[in-house]
Amino acid sequence: MLNISMVLIIDQEINPHVDQWEAEGKFPAHKIFKILGSAGFLGVNKPVEYGGLGLDFSYSVAVAEELGNIRCGGIPMAIGVQSDMATPALARFGSAELKKEFLLPTIMGDKVACLGVSEVGAGSDVSSIMTKAVRNGDEYVINGGKMWTTNGTQADWMCLLANTSDGPPHRNKSLICLPMNLPGVHIARKIDKLGMWSSDTAEVFFDDVRVPCKNVIGQEGLGFTYQMLQFQEERLWAVANILTTMDNIIQETIEYTRQRKIFKQPVLYHQSVHFRLAELQTEVELLRSLFYRATALYIKGNDVTRLASMAKLKGGRLAREVSDSCLQYWGGMGFTSDVPVSRFYRDSRLMSIGAGADEVMLGIICKYMDTLPKK
Repeated sequence: MLNISMVLIIDQEINPHVDQWEAEGKFPAHKIFKILGSAGFLGVNKPVEYGGLGLDFSYSVAVAEELGNIRCGGIPMAIGVQSDMATPALARFGSAELKKEFLLPTIMGDKVACLGVSEVGAGSDVSSIMTKAVRNGDEYVINGGKMWTTNGTQADWMCLLANTSDGPPHRNKSLICLPMNLPGVHIARKIDKLGMWSSDTAEVFFDDVRVPCKNVIGQEGLGFTYQMLQFQEERLWAVANILTTMDNIIQETIEYTRQRKIFKQPVLYHQSVHFRLAELQTEVELLRSLFYRATALYIKGNDVTRLASMAKLKGGRLAREVSDSCLQYWGGMGFTSDVPVSRFYRDSRLMSIGAGADEVMLGIICKYMDTLPKK
C-alpha cells in the first residue's frame, strides 16, 4: 500500500510540475511535504508517538528508492533532508519536548526542516565550522553562517551544528533546533547551482540569534558525534535514491537508441553501445548489492561507516559515469535541457560533493583499513 500511494503522489502531484519548478528554481515545499506527511512518508522509521510509522530503516530506503522516479534530483534531495538528514539525531537523542515541537510537525509535513552544517570554509571538513553558540543564562547567542542549505529559503527550522565551547574540535560542538523566524536569522540569498534547480539552496547568516539552551539535541558537546551518525543514514539514503534514477536513465537510453538510427541501423545495435549499457547496468547491480548489505547491517545495529562511505563513493562516481555515457548516446538531444539524461547529468554531479566529498570518503575508508599515514 505504501508503494502504491507513493507512485500516485509522484505521478499526480510531483512529476507533472517538475519542469515548471525546475524553471522557477523552487518547488512548493510546504505543499508537497504536507501531502507526503499525510501519507506517512516523512517518518517511516521514526517513533509512532511523534507521527512516524515505527518501522526500521529499510523502509526509509525503500521510500528513497521510489523517490528516484521523480523526474529531477532536487525534489528527492529536499525530501531526504526533511525525512532522513535533519531529523535522525533529533529522533534518537532529542528530549520529548523538542520532539513534540520540531519532530512531530516535520514528520506530519507541517514544518519544513533544513540542516545547517556546511559553511563557506567548512564543507566536508565538518570539524572546522566557525559558527558559535555562546551560553548566556538559559539561552545561546548564535553568530556565524551556513552555506548550501537545502530547503533554506522555505524552512521553518534548522538542525544547526555550532561550536558551544572552545574545546577540541570533535568535542566542542552541539546540534541545536533553531527556528528560522527568530530575530537575527537572515537568508542572504538563494544560491544558483549547476544542477538541482528545483531545490532551493540558501546562504544563511546568524546575528546574535537567541535560542533556549533546552533546544540542544541530546548532550552538549556531542554534536559532532551525532552528526557523524546522521551522515550514515544520509549517505545510504542518497545511494538508494540514485540507484533508481540510474536504472531509469539506462532504460530510457535503451529505448531512445533503439529508435534513433545512425548509418542505417539503430544506435543500440552497435556493439560498442549495447556492450557499454550492459557494463553500466552490471555496475549498478554491484552497487545495489553493496548498498543492501550495508543497510542490512545497519538495521541490526552495526556501525556501517566504512560500507556507507564505500557505497557513497561508488554511487557518486558511477552516477557520473552513467550520466556521461548515456548522454553521449542521445547525441545532440542529450545536450539540450529537454531530456531527463541531461538533467541527471547536471543533478548527479552533486553526489560526489555533498554529504562528504569523494576524497573524504576515501579518507574514511583508509582509516578503517588502517592505511592512513600516522601523524
